Amino acid sequence: MKNYKIPTLTIAGSDSSGGAGIQADLKTFSAIGTYGMSVITAITAQNTEGVFDVEELSSNIIKSQIRVVCEDIPPKAIKVGMVSSPEIIKDIVDTLEEYPCEYLVVDPVMISKSGYALLKPEAMENLKKYLIPKAYIVTPNLPEAEEITNMKIHTVEDMKKAGQLILNLGPKYVLMKGGHLNGDCIDLLMGKDIFEIFEGERVNRKNTHGTGCTISSAIASHLALGYDVKEAVRLSKEYITEAIRYSFDIGKGVGPVHHFYREDKNNDK
Repeated sequence: MKNYKIPTLTIAGSDSSGGAGIQADLKTFSAIGTYGMSVITAITAQNTEGVFDVEELSSNIIKSQIRVVCEDIPPKAIKVGMVSSPEIIKDIVDTLEEYPCEYLVVDPVMISKSGYALLKPEAMENLKKYLIPKAYIVTPNLPEAEEITNMKIHTVEDMKKAGQLILNLGPKYVLMKGGHLNGDCIDLLMGKDIFEIFEGERVNRKNTHGTGCTISSAIASHLALGYDVKEAVRLSKEYITEAIRYSFDIGKGVGPVHHFYREDKNNDK
């Protein structure tokens, strides 16, 4: 079910290699079938081998981007990714207060796959105090959830406990992504009115650059298209699994997922 007239917005960092961040989000919005818009919070110099440099944009230009986009084309859903400093987090939250949006998807980006810190340590308090409580759904992987909750996560039971701690911060739902556990991929969708376990196949591919950005923006797209949260997560998990399966061997390191694998499959018929 695609509707390119439905606007979706990503607020995140730019990935110069095109596999994660703003670029991955816009590709995902298009692949799922919504109209993608962007607010850039930082410029990163990165490729498949890692992140080499980061430069934050000013508070003024970040706030201006949000205002001009939301005043002209109000988004149906907003995904927030890389927000590296306490000031940027507070500016985003304060500005979004002027433009209420039902579906705010927060992907708490903290560390790149190569180990580069994308969230300053002093920003964690603002993430927990201001941004996470505003979220419709938060989508942490296990290392991110450990940082948010200050607990170690080794089992599905640990995931449940950490998920509840994150829910206590105020979001409506949390998707605990269990890709860092051994075995099959087990994700937990938790909220006051829902507890759902999603078990999925682990695709044995090294090219997983941008998976967190991609699934969170896919969830935002599906919510914008009218799916309920359970169906939005299910469809987004199916999408990212296949995007990994058909991922590219591009570059010397961890390559990108294939956001438009469906078009390739249709062309092969």
